[in-house]
Order: sequence, then C-alpha cells, then structure tokens
Amino acid sequence: MIYTVTLNPSIDYIVRLDKVEVGSVNRMSSDDTFAGGKGINVSRVLKRLGIDSTATGFIGGFTGKFITDTLAEEAIATRFVEVSEDTRINVKIKADAETEINGTGPFVSEEKLADLKALLANLSADDTVVFAGSSAKNLGNEVYKELIPLARKTGAQVVCDFEGQTLIDALTYEPLLVKPNNHELGAIFGVELADLDDIERYARELLAKGAQHVIISMAGDGALLVTQEGTYFAKPIKGIVKNSVGAGDSMVAGFTGEFVRSKDVLEAFKWGVACGTATTFSDDLATADYIQEIYQKVEVEKR
Repeated sequence: MIYTVTLNPSIDYIVRLDKVEVGSVNRMSSDDTFAGGKGINVSRVLKRLGIDSTATGFIGGFTGKFITDTLAEEAIATRFVEVSEDTRINVKIKADAETEINGTGPFVSEEKLADLKALLANLSADDTVVFAGSSAKNLGNEVYKELIPLARKTGAQVVCDFEGQTLIDALTYEPLLVKPNNHELGAIFGVELADLDDIERYARELLAKGAQHVIISMAGDGALLVTQEGTYFAKPIKGIVKNSVGAGDSMVAGFTGEFVRSKDVLEAFKWGVACGTATTFSDDLATADYIQEIYQKVEVEKR
C-alpha cells in the first residue's frame, strides 16, 4: 500500500479576477475549492492512475470534514488523526499576478503525534510512504526526523518531497525518491546552476548522501532523472501553462505509483513527467485521460 502523509493539509480556495485593487472591494469572476496539501494531491493523482493509496496526517474541524468528504467522493481511503482545531484554508488569488495567503494550521498535541507515530510504526516492507510538505507550525519540520525512521524501521520505502535542510536531513533514511526543482537544488548547495551538467553534478551529490533516485524538475526546460546506473533527460512538452499548484506533487505520484507497480525506473520517470506536465496544463490536478494523452508525448533520452 502507498501511504501519503500530509501533516498540515488545507482547503485550497482559488479565486479568479482580472486585477486586485488593494484597499477596494474586489469581485471575483470565478472560484474553486479543493482538498489541498502535497500528500493529498499525490493520493488524488494516484487514484486517477488507478492506484490505491491511504491518505493520513492531521485533520480537524469543519474544514477537515470537507477534505475527508472530498476524498471519500473520490474513493480514496483515509486514516487521518483528528485534532481539535480547524484545518487551515489557503487562498490563492489568480489575477494579473498570482498571490497566495496561506493559513498556519492547527495545533498538534503530543498525544495526537503519538497516534500518527503508532500508525507509521505498524507498516510493513510492502508499503511505501510519501512524506510531503511542511509540518504543523508547533511541531516544525524537525518532526520528520522522528516520523521517517519509524516507517523505515518497518522496511517500508519512503519518498521525501521537501525543500532545503528538511530534504538534506531526509537523505539519511535513503529515500526512494527526492524531487527538488533546479532552483531548489541550487539553493541547497548555495550555487548557480548554469546548465544540465551542473544540475546532474549536484543531483549526484544527493545520491551520494543517500537518495536512491533523484528527479530535478525544470519547468519548461524538461526534467532530469539521476540514478546510480545513469542519467536521463525528459524533453520539454509544449503547452499552455495554467496551473503551478500540484504539478510537482503529480510528478511524485506518477513516479511512485508506477515504480511500486512495475519497479521500472524509466517507466516511472515517464509517468512522473506525464502527470506533472498534464497538471501544469490543467486548471486542477490532471484527469486520467489527459495524463494518458500527455504520456504519449513523453520523450526520454540517456545522457
């Protein structure tokens, strides 16, 4: 089973209007409300690929119920730990410029944290756990140093989708996959990455520190998969960019789902690229049909 862990999920409230006038009343042209959070996005895309997963993490209040109801409607299993405060709401304003206003999220007690730890400690070597995104504010991302090893001690594989020091710390646990973008990779090592050779060089540093596979996403410039066996480049696919939210999560879902199913790294990379690209060209997370369509356009070459 694939488990996705979202420690600080959200309702993503997307508002569209032509322009934001600060200090005035603004009227939207349209809006959408989605169950949000990086791990939740992974579960939603996995379901579109026909792959089951169980979403867990912390959830609370009427906003949390919206998320669990949404996932139930999509036939996604959940094992959330319920907390007393409301799950946060993130407002994403799409106008002449994109603006985000993100909530802080609920307080998570030691008792509730222990409940999640118990779940992770009872996994098996047949499981894969996707840890993604920031933690609840009072816990901090340091909590991943407690959670990831619990899963690894059971023999489960882990996928770690973080930025910065949290990603570096996670390499100790030999994650199946890490997926920074090229800007995040440069920031980790404090360097400017001039070309693919530079990107491959520093991606290999992540391998040397423990990662089993590294994907570097490069937006409109394609993506790079770096493994112990070789390096592979996925050529960029042309299309109209509509959505940056969830594209990276979709890539993680595509890779993880296919790798768990087939253990074929190149096929997993192709499906990751297809899912990430399809979401980029969609208003929400990509549909199953559109992912299949984009998959036919994926071209991967060995470097």
